[in-house]
Amino acid sequence: MANIQQAEAGSFYSYLSTGCKMCRDGAKMVLYITGRCGKNCFYCPLSEERKGDAVYANEKKVQCDDEVIEESMRMQALGTGITGGEPLLEVERILHYIHLLKSTFGQKYHIHLYTALPVDEKIINNLVEAGLDEIRFHPPLEEWGNIEKSKFKTAILNCKQAGLETGIEVPAIEGVGKFADLCDTVDCYINFNELEFTDTNYEELHRRGYRLKNDISNAVAGSRDSALEVMKHFKRGHFCSSAYKDAIQLRKRLIRIAETTSRPFDEITDDGTIIFGIIHTKNTAKILEQLQELEVPEEMYELKENNIEIASWILEDIADEIRDISDKIEIIERYPTSDGLIVESMPV
Repeated sequence: MANIQQAEAGSFYSYLSTGCKMCRDGAKMVLYITGRCGKNCFYCPLSEERKGDAVYANEKKVQCDDEVIEESMRMQALGTGITGGEPLLEVERILHYIHLLKSTFGQKYHIHLYTALPVDEKIINNLVEAGLDEIRFHPPLEEWGNIEKSKFKTAILNCKQAGLETGIEVPAIEGVGKFADLCDTVDCYINFNELEFTDTNYEELHRRGYRLKNDISNAVAGSRDSALEVMKHFKRGHFCSSAYKDAIQLRKRLIRIAETTSRPFDEITDDGTIIFGIIHTKNTAKILEQLQELEVPEEMYELKENNIEIASWILEDIADEIRDISDKIEIIERYPTSDGLIVESMPV
């Protein structure tokens, strides 16, 4: 029986792949190759916004190679996970980005790929030659019952033969135990992801009888139990909870970005968000003059169009002195990501 270890936020494992270890530390950029797929998995969490043919590096929709490199540098990434949609519908695009990332950051920069296709030897060899390190197969549900006789078995063996760290990644639902014999035969690992309700799969999940685990989570009731029940049958397995992805992986990635991109006056929270103050004004010259009179260090604020961003604690101290010459004064908490999503806005 595998030695199962408990991890944070309800996750557990007997094995973590190299890619999983990096994701655990928030050190992997997510490179979304395309929203095109061709499958119709009832549990697919993909948002409507992402179903077009576009490339995203983390949350940023990118238009050129420099933006991909910049996003990786913003978070000091140690590697990238390539996903979609179905990435292998755009093989040349994948090869291009693997070459780009490896040539920029070096061969130790770890790249893993997700796919729902039983890739052939030619493509495998091209991926390995480009520098791919790890591959995770996501067999569609209709393949589960006969998985040992499917093309996925051959694909996994070919990937291992080519030197790729190889695994299976599926949602933790009834039936995942069917992969036990295959994983044992081909000696690959398996990742179980806690099933989640999203805006796009909610109706189908509900129709099939799935329900929320509780009132504070999008996780499906019983999903974790499905993985726990079969985990003992796998030599190398990992259950990744919904809370783990949000509370641990995402938070650590945000902290990495914040630590790299924050200004001297930005306050980084334990959740990886940043806090700063904003002075909205049409008369920036007057505000700047007042800041100088109040002897606010220049590194503690930054001039923007029609506003000045400033250390929150300084803004709270000087609010009364500048209120009459400001249009609005507030403290902002936002994500350090490219889209700068605001978490909270508080008037001062």
